[in-house]
Amino acid sequence: MDTVEFLGRTALFSGLSRDDLRSVVGTAKQRSFEAGATIIRQGHEGGRGFYLLLGGAAEARRGDRVLDTFGPGDYFGEMALLLDDTPRTADVVATDDTKCLVVTQWDLKALITAHPEIGVRMMAELARRLRDTDQTLQE
Repeated sequence: MDTVEFLGRTALFSGLSRDDLRSVVGTAKQRSFEAGATIIRQGHEGGRGFYLLLGGAAEARRGDRVLDTFGPGDYFGEMALLLDDTPRTADVVATDDTKCLVVTQWDLKALITAHPEIGVRMMAELARRLRDTDQTLQE
């Protein structure tokens, strides 16, 4: 399966046109991380990027505590896209050899300007994620 088709099957990008998906892939960078590598470091304010796993696995951690696990199609780092000067809230560590698609804050703004549907779709998915987190915290 190619990257465009893969993106179309993820929660964040499903429902976008093939042209919009191609725009995302054309703007994003692919990065690979070996198992054990830190992808995001807690407290770091640089690297305003958001990551979508194309393959492999990763964990969000605070100290020794695992907060979340990620596999192909999952994403993390989205707060850095939306909020300026927000430090990373956790470490994200590759638990397997991992390949990610990385979209920077600046690239996302350009994408949304050219393809507003991308922004609408992402906002809906991020709102769903926030709702799910809120429900989990209430339980």
